[in-house]
Amino acid sequence: MNVKLNSHSSVFNLPIAFCLLSFLYSSCGNEVAPKQKADPNQFKQSLEKVNKYEVEKESDEINQYIIHHDWQMQKTGTGLRYLFLAKGKGKQPQSGDFVKVNYKVSLLDGTECYSSDKDGAKEFKVEGEDIESGLHEAVLLMHIGDKAKFILPSYMAHGMHGDDEKIPPLSSIVVDLELLEVR
Repeated sequence: MNVKLNSHSSVFNLPIAFCLLSFLYSSCGNEVAPKQKADPNQFKQSLEKVNKYEVEKESDEINQYIIHHDWQMQKTGTGLRYLFLAKGKGKQPQSGDFVKVNYKVSLLDGTECYSSDKDGAKEFKVEGEDIESGLHEAVLLMHIGDKAKFILPSYMAHGMHGDDEKIPPLSSIVVDLELLEVR
């Protein structure tokens, strides 16, 4: 099959086609789409949704742990669980008091992290020192002589980072406390 092209039309169309393609190619990269601003409320709502899911998941894990051990624990509005093992008759601490406690801190899997048997009794100022918020709330429920078991959700314990030693990030902890002294 023999096709005869007109040499003028081929030569004329090729540079025009090349120029047109070059123009289109170069102009595509220069078009800037307007940036959409991130909606802080939408981000906040997404973050709240994820946090709520994680808190509910952790609460379910704690509930399963309690059921497994057949404990009849109480729960505060913050999520702290507690069970009194022995009742004392001594003074109840107030915010600003100094307390001395014997303690044992474990993970839900049973791993013991800290203990006054190894490290000695702990003293701290109630609601005045940088310790786990759950411990402040726990001792405010106690009287001298009380022995109790507390479960602190991660957000009341060491949070997203753990303690960089023995408690991993996002870990609930079980704390056995005995309130020895209030001053």
